[in-house]
Amino acid sequence: MKVMRLLSSLKHDESERGIFHLGRALVKNEHTSIIISSADEDNDLVRRLKRDGNHYHQLYMNKKSWLSLLQVAPLRRLIEKYDPDIIHVHSRTPAWILHLALRRARVKRRPKLVSTMYGFYPINKYSQALLDVDTIITVSDSVTDYLTKGLRREELDPRVIKRIYRGVDTRRYPYRHNPSVYWLRHTFAEYPELEHKKWLVFPTIIGKEYGQEWLIDILGNLQDQFPNIHVIIMDEDYRSDDVAHEDFRQRSNTLELSDRITYVGSKRNDMREWLSAANVVMALANQPESIGINALQAIHLGTPVIGWDQAAFSEILRPLYPQGLVKKYNANALCKAVRHQLESVTRPEMTTKFTIREMIDETIGVYKNLHEQALAEEKAAADALAVRRHKKVFGVHSDPIIPKKTAHKIKLVKDKSNTL
Repeated sequence: MKVMRLLSSLKHDESERGIFHLGRALVKNEHTSIIISSADEDNDLVRRLKRDGNHYHQLYMNKKSWLSLLQVAPLRRLIEKYDPDIIHVHSRTPAWILHLALRRARVKRRPKLVSTMYGFYPINKYSQALLDVDTIITVSDSVTDYLTKGLRREELDPRVIKRIYRGVDTRRYPYRHNPSVYWLRHTFAEYPELEHKKWLVFPTIIGKEYGQEWLIDILGNLQDQFPNIHVIIMDEDYRSDDVAHEDFRQRSNTLELSDRITYVGSKRNDMREWLSAANVVMALANQPESIGINALQAIHLGTPVIGWDQAAFSEILRPLYPQGLVKKYNANALCKAVRHQLESVTRPEMTTKFTIREMIDETIGVYKNLHEQALAEEKAAADALAVRRHKKVFGVHSDPIIPKKTAHKIKLVKDKSNTL
C-alpha cells in the first residue's frame, strides 16, 4: 500500500498530527510512505523523516497563498510517479492543490482520498476541498458534531466521518515523570522567583481566545490563602501591538499581581518538564478546544489538570480526571477547584487511552479499509467488463443458440418420452 500525505508545514503541531510516528509505522509494516511539505530538504525534521524510511518531497503549499497554485503541476507529476493508493491531506490549501492536480493525472487507479479536520473550520467554499474526500477524520467528537451539523445546514451530502483522537507518546511522556535535578537547578537560576512556589502552569500563549484573564481571578482570590501560589505562562513577557497581551499585563500590574506571574517564552523544547513539575495545569480556553493536546500530555504525566467542561477538555477529563472539570466560565467554581487541588493533591491515574499507538492503529485501519474498497471496486469493474464482452460476442442471451433442426429433434425425443 502506498500512502501519500500532504502538509502545509512540518513544524505546525507535529505532536497533534503524529507525522513521524505514522510514517515510521507505515514503513515498519512494509508500506510506502510519501510525505510532501514546504520544509527544506536540509531541515532537521526532514532528515528525521528520511532516516525513518519515508520518501520526502518539498512543495510550497503555504496556507491561503495564491502562489501555492503553482504546485499543481509538480504535485501531479509526483502522483503519476508514485501512483499512490491513498492520499491524506492535512489542511485546506494542499487539499485544493490535490483536487486540481488529480483532474488530469494519468494513474492506473484513482487514489482514495482522506482528510483530517483538526478544528472547527467554517463549512464554506474554502473548506470544500477537505470535504470532497472518501473519508474525513475528525480529532474529537466535538468536531464530528460540528461537522455533521454544518453539512446538514449547508444541505451537503453526508460524508464518511471517522473520529480518531490525537494521542500522546507514552515513552516521551511517561507517567509520574520527574524533571532532572539539572533542569530544576537551571530553571531556578533563570527564574529564582519560582523556587518554593506552587506552580499553576498556563501552557499556551496569551490571546483573546485562550482565557488568560481567568488567572487573575485565581490569583486575586487565593493569594491570601496560598501565599506561595505562582502562575507560569508559556509566552513572552512582552509582545508589541498585541491588545490581549497588553490588557493582561495592565490588569495584573494594576491589581499588584505581576510579581506572581512568570513568562517563560513560547519557543521551548522542554514543555514536558514544565507540565510534569506543575502543581496544576490550567485549560481555560474561552473558545471550544478541538484537541487539548497539552492537557492530555499533562494527564499522561500524572499532573492534575483543571479546565472548562466543554469540547475536547470534557472528552479528555471526563474519563481520565473528572474532578478537574469546572462549569465553564464560572470564576467561583474555578477558584474552588484550584483551592481543593492545592489543599489535597489528587493525581490522575495511569491510563492507556489517548495514546499515539491507538491513533496510529486507527489511522492505518482507515487506509486499509479504503484500499480494500478500491481493490473490490476494481474487481467489480473488471467483472462487469468481462460480462459486457461476453454479451457482445454471444449476443444478449448467454445461452448457446440451437439450430432449428436440432431443436425439432429434441422436441420429438421429449414427446416420445412422454408416451412411454
